[in-house]
Amino acid sequence: MQSKAEPRRRIPVYRPDLSGREKEYVVDCLDSTWISSIGSYIERFEASLADITRVPRAISLCNGTVALHLAIHCLDIGPGDEVIVPSFTYIASVNAIAQTGAIPVFAESRARDWLLDPAAIEPLITARTRAIMPVHLYGAICDMPAIMAIAERHGLKVIEDCAECLGASLNGVHPGAFGDVGTFSFFGNKTITTGEGGAVVARDPVLAARMRKVKGQGQSLTRRYWHEELGFNYRMTNIAAAIGLAQSERLGDILARKRALAARYRAALAAFPVEFQIPDQGVESSEWLVSILLPDACDRERLMADMMADGVETRPVFYCAHLMPMYQHLAVRPLPIADSISRRGISLPSFPDLGAEDQDYVVASLRSALAAQGFLS
Repeated sequence: MQSKAEPRRRIPVYRPDLSGREKEYVVDCLDSTWISSIGSYIERFEASLADITRVPRAISLCNGTVALHLAIHCLDIGPGDEVIVPSFTYIASVNAIAQTGAIPVFAESRARDWLLDPAAIEPLITARTRAIMPVHLYGAICDMPAIMAIAERHGLKVIEDCAECLGASLNGVHPGAFGDVGTFSFFGNKTITTGEGGAVVARDPVLAARMRKVKGQGQSLTRRYWHEELGFNYRMTNIAAAIGLAQSERLGDILARKRALAARYRAALAAFPVEFQIPDQGVESSEWLVSILLPDACDRERLMADMMADGVETRPVFYCAHLMPMYQHLAVRPLPIADSISRRGISLPSFPDLGAEDQDYVVASLRSALAAQGFLS
């Protein structure tokens, strides 16, 4: 590798591909003066999301966190209710539960795919349990048939957090189409982006209509300025939707490049002492961020610093939510698998236009960093 003081490259974990019609559509918004939450691009982007997910009702929102909150709120889950959620997740999944006054109940993950373990759910169900929130992390999909069977047995709602898996599928079914509501994020590092942005999808027309109403201050869908219930301002702008539409037009190409990138990493790192996420049979991952687990004795912070000195950005996977200060008061069973994944995981540069030469450089940097700690010769 180059001198640690003078890296010859700067390779980020992610950067969006904005090489399509994004600028054209945004300029069209500006020329039309429809720049707020009304405009043709809102409807066109929502239609594209419905087509991608094959869920007939898609509702655009200002970010992925409010998508979760809106779903929980409109399912009438609130103070004193319990929602089962994996502890190994991005904090928004858990915060959205707490924001309604409900109580997050932390569940264990599975070692092979790092996702909510269906076997951990039923022991956590109590008389106050109202919902399960499976979180589809890093592009893979939870065991939704097993989770839906549990929900049906116990009369529970299912809110799928699909922020990281747009374009994935399980036996041909897109995530978000299994549960009562699917939620999505279009932050700048997601598979497609609107800058900030989110969405919910739902099959139930009554639930979908309520979410559409509540996202706009609870205003009646047929009577302007008549507010039928408590609502929020969770609307997406027409400009953001314009970017999202242009992105969605190239989703197939973006996914193909990300999947090729992930396959190349797996081949290049096959002899390294690292572990990859292994999705269930029938899952086609969106390969959002290629992530690995380091050897248990590896100093993750040192390794990431060594790679950054080479100009290669990495990032840790998520910390377990039950360790966060605001949730440490909640009683939690031991979660050794989630804790291990959280402690050992890093994400590698995974943006669609990462070239083969730069990817080889990332691999070489990882090799050097592992060798510095005695894990490779």
